[in-house]
This record gives sequence, structure tokens and C-alpha cells, in this order.
Amino acid sequence: MRTIDHWINGALTPSASGRTSPVFNPATGEQQAEVGLASAEEVDTAVDAAARAFRTWRSASLSKRAEVMFRFHQLVVAHRDEIADLVSSEHGKVPSDAAGELARGIENIEFACGVPQLMKGGFSEQASGGVDVYSIKQPLGVVAGITPFNFPAMVPMWMFANAIATGNTFVLKPSEKDPSVSLLMADLLRQAGLPDGVFNVVQGDKVAVDRILDHPDIQAVSFVGSTPIAKYIYSTGTANGKRVQALGGAKNHMVVLPDADIDMAADAAVSAGYGSAGERCMAISVVVAVGDVGDRLVPAIAERLPRLRVGPGTDPAAEMGPLITREHRDKVASYVSGAPDEGATIVVDGRDNDLPSEGFFLAPTLLDWVKPGMRAYDDEIFGPVLSVMRVSTYEEAVDLINAHQYGNGTAIFTRDGGAARQFQFDIQVGMVGINVPIPVPVSYYSFGGWKASLFGDSNMYGPSGIEFYTRTKTVTSRWPDPATSSVDLGFPRTR
Repeated sequence: MRTIDHWINGALTPSASGRTSPVFNPATGEQQAEVGLASAEEVDTAVDAAARAFRTWRSASLSKRAEVMFRFHQLVVAHRDEIADLVSSEHGKVPSDAAGELARGIENIEFACGVPQLMKGGFSEQASGGVDVYSIKQPLGVVAGITPFNFPAMVPMWMFANAIATGNTFVLKPSEKDPSVSLLMADLLRQAGLPDGVFNVVQGDKVAVDRILDHPDIQAVSFVGSTPIAKYIYSTGTANGKRVQALGGAKNHMVVLPDADIDMAADAAVSAGYGSAGERCMAISVVVAVGDVGDRLVPAIAERLPRLRVGPGTDPAAEMGPLITREHRDKVASYVSGAPDEGATIVVDGRDNDLPSEGFFLAPTLLDWVKPGMRAYDDEIFGPVLSVMRVSTYEEAVDLINAHQYGNGTAIFTRDGGAARQFQFDIQVGMVGINVPIPVPVSYYSFGGWKASLFGDSNMYGPSGIEFYTRTKTVTSRWPDPATSSVDLGFPRTR
């Protein structure tokens, strides 16, 4: 059985804890490896390596850091097929989803390559007589990232690209369900010229997480995952004096107005609802049909689902892969089986499809007449289950979304520019799409929701990422007037 190790101080480091966790191939259901789970002492070793490396890395010039990031970008592009294959093997993503994940991660490396511009401060001459004031951005020190299973390549890049470029050193704790991508990225960073200890990987579970949260040398923690864990990460980390950005769960609504292009909306609902098997925090999980548009939209979505090819990542024609584990697949299926008892209608039942006999597959499912109070609506299902809700007016749609505990992403489909502008004004959600179903910001903006989708006040990557991984130092300076100096300066003294 293949063993997946840590990466500490520039080298693979076998785990010594004696604890392991299985790593499956979700498309076959077979265990393909085991990953060592770090002890608190192993986390300490990684942090110590990062702390030593910080002493020299923070002194590296901006051009040197940018050079490393440019080289890393080239290496990731050159190895993108290898990285995508690892994502498919351990997560189950089909090739198109794995390639899309990697493309969005690469955007963040490209943004970090601009660190000389991003680290600029400010300067004010003559704030007072002979006094200048200026601000500079400096790194925090050792920072950590705790990342989820659903984007094992992209989400770490959201974090470590900016963190390293701004002069910090980094400890990554990836999901134990698909841990291999993190080691490949660590090796590519080494090949790019990153000094040993600047980037470290500790595989692990709650033991590693808790040590990260209470380690005195870790200055900041970035997290993406479920809301209960995000709340725990935020409360524990901040109680220990750390900066914390913690992104939680989601229940993303897509409002479809009566004037919308039905084919466009149906295509968007299918791609946004079932892409990556619905295992993404920006997946559309609820379509809110306004007026009578649901009578046209639901059949349009339903007729597209039989054409959606479900299969393993080794199938180049597959459009949707398996779920991450058997337990999660069964939990998602339970929302489908319980929906009729709560009053919803199963339009397309993904449990009945002709699915591969092996692996953790569930086909796309469509529920209609879903209402608040039903489990399928209140919970974050995180699977290929799309719910349709019927409301009479635009105002009801807005009230419905604003009343939900999550406020991560939302979208509206309409031909009416005034309605779209009003929607972006009214809605209490962090990321809004107008005729765009998954409004994930590009790398030079920042990612983050509202309400129970974000703990803290810092969004992820982009300008917010630069701010999160740096702190501002303001300097006020006054120098002796050369006109009154008795020292021969070698040039005329002037005021």
C-alpha cells in the first residue's frame, strides 16, 4: 500500500505518529493509499522549519520572490496534466472539472507574481516641517492553511501563493481524503527555487488542526470548509491571538425571472448544479422560479439530465464523477429519499440511474416544490441535488434568499437590466452573478460570502489576501537640517 508522507523543510518526511487514514479512488471504491496523520510534535517540527526559514525569506528581495513565483507558474503549467490526474484519482473529478480547478488556481499564482506592485506602501513628504511619513507592508511570519477535499489544488493556491510572495512562510494541512496534490506542489515549489522550509505540508486530522490553532509561532490561519468547522477554527484561532479567515458553507440560489432566456437558464442550472458532482461551495443548489417560469424551466432542466454523462475521471467523455466517499454519497441520497415525505416532488431521481457498479456514484437529481423547513432546503447537501422553489414575485425571491443563514453566492437570470441592478443592491450575499451562475471572482478581486458563510472580516485571495498576510508599519521621520550642520557634506547647504 502506497504511503503518503509529510513535506517538511524541503523534503518528504515519513510520519512517525503511527496513525494513518485510508485514501480511496472514489471512482472504483478501492483504497489506493494510506496517509500518515501528524502528531502535535510533527506539526511543531514543520513550524520550527518555517520559523527558521522566515528569518531569511522575509529578507529576500521582491524581485527574487517574484522570480520564484514566475518559475513556479511555469512548472505548474508544464505539469498541469499530472496535477489534474492526481485530482481525478483521489477526488473523483472528471477531466474537465480537474482542468477547470487548476486553471482557477493558476490565476492566483499569476496575481502573486505581481508582488512588487502589490507590496507598495504610501509616502507623504512634509507632513510637518521637515517631517515625512510613510507606510510599509511587512509579512507576518509563519502562517498556515487548512484546506478542504473538494479543491485540493485550487484552494491551497488561494492561500500560499500570496502568503509566500509577501514574505511569509507557510504550513499547509490539506484534507486527508486527497492529500497527494499538496506534495506535488511542494516539489514544484522546490524546483522553482523556493528555499527549504518556506513551504511545508503536514498531513493530518483534528490533532494537526488543533496544534496549528494553538501553536504560538503561527501568526495567521486560513480555512475553507463547512460552517461548523469554520466557526470552530475562527473562535479557537482568534482566542489564541491569531489572524483568522474562515470560509464556511453555502446554499446558493439562482433566481430566474419570467423574462429570462429559458435555454440559457436551464444550461446554467445544470452546469452550476451538477458540475464537480455538486461538491463545491459555489454550486447552485436552489433555483428560485419567479411567477410561472418554473412551468417552463423545470422540464427544460429535466430533459437535459439524461444527456449528462456520469463516469470516472478516466473516461474523457464523462461530465460528472463520483462523490468523495461512500458515506457522503449515502448521506446525499438520504435527502432525496426523505424529500417526498416533506412535500417535495422528485422530478429526476439520481438513485435510479444506470450507474457504474463500483465507486461512490449518484446521478443528478432534481427536486421541485421545495420549501423552507425541508431538510433539502435548510441544509448544505454538497452533492448533485438541485432543488426548485416557486415564488410569485421578485420581492419574495429576495426575501427568501436574505432569510437564509448562508450568504455565499447567488445569481439572477433576466433580460431586464434594471431588475438585475436592483437585485445586486437588495441581496445580502457576498458574491453575485448576473446571468452568470457561479460568480467566483477572478484572482485580482477577492472571494468571500456573508453571514454564516464567512467568519471574520477578511475575504480570500486577491487584494484581501495581500492585506491578510501583511501588516502595515508607519514610519514618521525627521532629519537634521543640513543648513545648520557643521559637517562638510560636499555640496551646497540649502533649506
